[in-house]
Amino acid sequence: MEYRFDAEKTKHELVTWIRQFFDENGPGCNAVLGISGGKDSSIAAALCVEALGRDRVIGVLMPNGEQADIEMARLLVNHLGIRSIEINIKSAVDGVLNGIESGEKNGLNLEISKQTKENLPPRIRMSTVYAISQSMNGRVVNTCNLSEDWVGYSTRYGDSVGDFSPMSNLTVTEVKQIGRLLELPDVLIDKVPIDGLCGKTDEDNLGFTYEMLDVYIRTGEITDLEKKEIIDRKHVQNLFKLKLMPMFDPKIDTI
Repeated sequence: MEYRFDAEKTKHELVTWIRQFFDENGPGCNAVLGISGGKDSSIAAALCVEALGRDRVIGVLMPNGEQADIEMARLLVNHLGIRSIEINIKSAVDGVLNGIESGEKNGLNLEISKQTKENLPPRIRMSTVYAISQSMNGRVVNTCNLSEDWVGYSTRYGDSVGDFSPMSNLTVTEVKQIGRLLELPDVLIDKVPIDGLCGKTDEDNLGFTYEMLDVYIRTGEITDLEKKEIIDRKHVQNLFKLKLMPMFDPKIDTI
């Protein structure tokens, strides 16, 4: 299957869509988003600047103690000329973990899991972004892309949420093409994606490349059947992240 992506057309439609979202859901409101220094938050911020102007985009930088690539986040903020705030979340993360360890268990045999420790920071980051947004007349930007969502590479109620999502139906390859049209520094677009949780690259954790995944998503073509099995399994296992919370239906009419 032949597939061609029109980055120029999509960028124009995206900018128009963001403007329409704000016209309908908060005229005059600000776009507020976490800035990690990676391609997704950089490109999402740049799209919002083009749609709304730099005065209506607010970046929130949230290192957890020391962040090795924090200068990339600062570079993005300075490049776009947007307002920003830097909040170190380490004390909040430590406070929750210490509270769990020292709290009365009342018979509960609780040991903090590795996954808990890895997913707590992104959830605290999103709470922080919403706190800034509510205090700054904001709407929170979700920065996920289709490739990551396809295989569940996000933290539920962390980076997976927001008030609007410009890039959730675009692959990593497509997002990067749009980033180049927005004239972002190459170092931000091509920065090797690191999960920010355990220090490994996304592709090391996943077991396949985004390039391979993106071709498979758009064309169904993949030659490595072992990688195909991994992708398909992750997709099925993580579909729950993309669905609304299940709700019991008592079959009672609402008047």
